Amino acid sequence: MTTGPSPNPTSSPDPDPASSPNPGPIRGILFDVDRTLFDFDTSEEHGLLAHLADEGLIAHFPTPAAALKLWREILDEAYAAYLAGTLTFAEQQRVRTRRFLARIDLLPADGMSDAAATAWFAGYAAHRDSRWAAFPDAEPLLRALAPAYRLGVVSNSAVAHQRRKLDVIGLLPYLGTALICSEDHGAHKPDPTIFLAGCAALGLPPHQVLFLGDNYAADAIGARDAGLIPCWLDRNATDDGTAARDGIPVIHTLAELPNVLSSTPPAYAPHD
Repeated sequence: MTTGPSPNPTSSPDPDPASSPNPGPIRGILFDVDRTLFDFDTSEEHGLLAHLADEGLIAHFPTPAAALKLWREILDEAYAAYLAGTLTFAEQQRVRTRRFLARIDLLPADGMSDAAATAWFAGYAAHRDSRWAAFPDAEPLLRALAPAYRLGVVSNSAVAHQRRKLDVIGLLPYLGTALICSEDHGAHKPDPTIFLAGCAALGLPPHQVLFLGDNYAADAIGARDAGLIPCWLDRNATDDGTAARDGIPVIHTLAELPNVLSSTPPAYAPHD
């Protein structure tokens, strides 16, 4: 596990503009976690395939990729229900387990108890968590930014879950206590209130805070409409020009973020 210094930007004095490597109007940065700082897809793939191997279920799929595709389809459905408030964080895990097993005709005829579904998901999670890792460009960026900016997180998840994850992957020391998650906040991105709660945790007004995430609608547009300075992390180069038309800066790696910080403004024109 890579660890760094233990800055706590939310409680430390404001950086001195004269000594800051990048003085300017942006004083804080909020990050999404999954697929932005944390390599969600790699750990998820390992967790599922290793768990299916343990359970002797790989043979129920034509290929490992087919198993992963089904798992992710069910994840998207259940997580949407969680974000809509119809399932709790734990309930969506049990729903995912039952739907997955039902799709391969392995759900018991009399159903699956909460305890059994929780235990099955825990087997997957144990394998998944063993491969938790930050993207290689995450820790160097946070280490470089921490002396000059207040840093924090706004995530559509639960604080306890994301705090443990960030601790395991070595990024928590850079983010202090500014961790705002939808489960605890009561609203999820792109709702403006969760972004504003992140700014409040940093002790900064929205126009002095940049938000970076991988989901264009929830992160970039959501942050823009909440009054923050948005930036979209498009790791897979999927942008078709929409971001430029919307006035959203785009980066493909975290290493490019300092270039956005040094050019904002005037490169970014706030949304009316």
